[in-house]
Amino acid sequence: MNALRFVGTRLTSMVFVLLAVSLLTYAIFVLLPADPAQLACGRPCTPERLETARAFMGLDQNFLVQWWNFVTGIFTGRTFGSAGAEITCPAPCLGYSFVLRQPVTDLIVGRLPVTFSIALGAAVLWLLAGVAAGVVAAVRRGTTVDRAIMVTAITGVSAPSYLVGLLGILLFGFTLDMVPVNGYVPFTTSPVDWAWHLVLPWCVLAFLSAAIYARLTRAQMLDALGSEYVRTARAKGITERRVVTRHALRNVMVPVVTLFGLDLGVLLGGTVITEKVFSMAGLGALLLDAVGNTDVPLLVGVTFFSAALIVVANLLVDVVYGVMDPRVRA
Repeated sequence: MNALRFVGTRLTSMVFVLLAVSLLTYAIFVLLPADPAQLACGRPCTPERLETARAFMGLDQNFLVQWWNFVTGIFTGRTFGSAGAEITCPAPCLGYSFVLRQPVTDLIVGRLPVTFSIALGAAVLWLLAGVAAGVVAAVRRGTTVDRAIMVTAITGVSAPSYLVGLLGILLFGFTLDMVPVNGYVPFTTSPVDWAWHLVLPWCVLAFLSAAIYARLTRAQMLDALGSEYVRTARAKGITERRVVTRHALRNVMVPVVTLFGLDLGVLLGGTVITEKVFSMAGLGALLLDAVGNTDVPLLVGVTFFSAALIVVANLLVDVVYGVMDPRVRA
């Protein structure tokens, strides 16, 4: 019962957070000086044509009604215009891009494979590399290995992502000619080419994020190795490897998993800089195109979708956290 109540509470909180996020997102972009109807009206745009465009796009209603139409459209779909000249946006409808003349949901779905491929591959690499490096640094505290790992971690934390990406392209792409430097090959076309074109983006993102995980894991591991339960395990004659992997590391993974879930949620929302550096058309590139075209419906839809991913990731982290540490459900 405690577990069900815990999950139910988190789900209820998620619903209210998403409603608040949708309202704020809609307010920020819809209340901008840029008028989507003015952009769609073209030139010359008479006052009569502008009002027709606003009515067609549903912008002739007050702000709260527009926002509520956006929310309900996610579940029921929306229709823009009137009979004889209407555009249907089926559920789940996150708006309609009148610039690209496509539902925002279709545009997002079309870009998801690229962003998800980059994010998931990089996440696996940085989690494994970061945790492993942090454990080794903690176990060999004060040695040359520890100092080398921490120097590398500080470099990764401090380096701008675009700089690391460009250096990776220059060194491994142009100088050594080892890996492709741009483009995306769908997994269904060729799994090998798919992975080969993603190696460099994965490594760049993993290097930047693994540095944070290495420092966090090292700090948590040092605390765990100095705790009473670890000293008790050693006194019982348990091998050092088992003490580290079965006792200390298990408690260290709780904050690591929390951070991992949130970072992955952010990354799934669009790796803007990485996609731009490596010329990959994912959600990040879609968002930049929306900004460049002042495509407000697309801006609202992509931003809300990215925020929803973070909220869902936070929910999953809470559930996993509750499984790993039952005290949270009490």
